[in-house]
Amino acid sequence: MVTRYETYKLMARVRKRRRAIEIVCLREGGHRPLAKNDIPLVFNTHNDIKLMPSFLAHYRKLGVSRFICVDDVSSDGTREYLLSQADVDVWRSPLRYRDARRGREWREALFDRYGGDRWYLNVDSDEFLIYQDCEHQRLDSLIQVLERRGEKRLAAPMIDMYPIEPLGSATLGTDDHRMPWEIADHFDGAGYEIGYTKRAISITGGPRKRKFAHILELIKYPLIFWDRNCSLSVSIHQPLPCERNFLEISGVLLHFKFFSDYREKIEQAVSDGQYFDGAAIYRKMLDDLEKTGEFDFADEQSVRFSGSRQLLELGFIAAIPFEQEAAQEAARQR
Repeated sequence: MVTRYETYKLMARVRKRRRAIEIVCLREGGHRPLAKNDIPLVFNTHNDIKLMPSFLAHYRKLGVSRFICVDDVSSDGTREYLLSQADVDVWRSPLRYRDARRGREWREALFDRYGGDRWYLNVDSDEFLIYQDCEHQRLDSLIQVLERRGEKRLAAPMIDMYPIEPLGSATLGTDDHRMPWEIADHFDGAGYEIGYTKRAISITGGPRKRKFAHILELIKYPLIFWDRNCSLSVSIHQPLPCERNFLEISGVLLHFKFFSDYREKIEQAVSDGQYFDGAAIYRKMLDDLEKTGEFDFADEQSVRFSGSRQLLELGFIAAIPFEQEAAQEAARQR
C-alpha cells in the first residue's frame, strides 16, 4: 500500500499540474446548487441516446436526485434529450475526452463546482451500478452502511455484458422500456484475476480479454465521498488518497457496449481516437470484425444475468448488512 508520505507526494504533483478547465452549463440560468440531502451522479457521455432513458430510470430508482453530465459533442440527440430532463444539468467543454485526461479533469471540475465533503456517484453513461438487494435498497441506505464502517468509497469492477444471439439482433431504442440487461443479458461468470497494487485493487478478465487478449483494468470506485484530499488525476481506477481503495468488493458496474450498432460504434471509436492508446482495443476489435463478419461472445463461461442475488451467490459482490444497519437505526431512534 502507498504510504501517507507517498500519497502526499502524489497529491503535490497533482495539484501542481492541475489546470482550470473551461466547462459551460447549458441549462438556462446556469447550474443549480445541490441540497444537503441530494445524491448527485456525475457522468460523461458521447452519442449514447439509446441508453439514456434506462440509465436515468435505473439511477432514479436507486435514489439519485441530480444528474450532472459533460456531453462530449454528441450528435445523435443525446444532448437534446438530457436537456429535456428536469433533474439533469448538462455541461460542455471545448476540450475533447482525450484532452481532458479521458474525462477525469471534467469530473474534478464538476466536483469543485458543486462542492466537496459529500457523496457522489461517478460513472459513465454505459455503466449501471448493482449491489446487494439494490432492487429494494436505495443509495442512502448503502451510504449509511459505508459511513458506519468508516469507508469513503465503494469498490466495483466493470463487468462486460453481451447477448449470446447475433449482435445484429440486439436492438435497444429510446422508446424501448426494457433495461439493457434484458437484451445484452450475459456475462462471463468466471475467468477473472484479482490482485493488489500499491495504489488499489486490480481486476482483469472478461470477454474482451478472452476474445481479443486485451487486458483492461476493470476496478472502479463509482460511489465516492469527495473531499479536498481526493483526486482522479493519477487514474480513474486508482483515485487518491490510495489508502481508501482497499475495500471489500461490494458492487459491480454492468458495462454495456455490445448492441446492434456495435460496428458503427467501433468504427467511430477508431476514427475519433479518443480512447486509451489511440483506441487500440477498438482497432483490434475492428480487425477481428473484418475477418469474421460478426462477434460471438458465447462461451462455456457465459452466464445469464438475473439480479443482485445471483452476483452475491457467485461471489462477485460481498454482502452488505442492511438489516443490521436498520436495527441499529431503530435502536438509536428508541
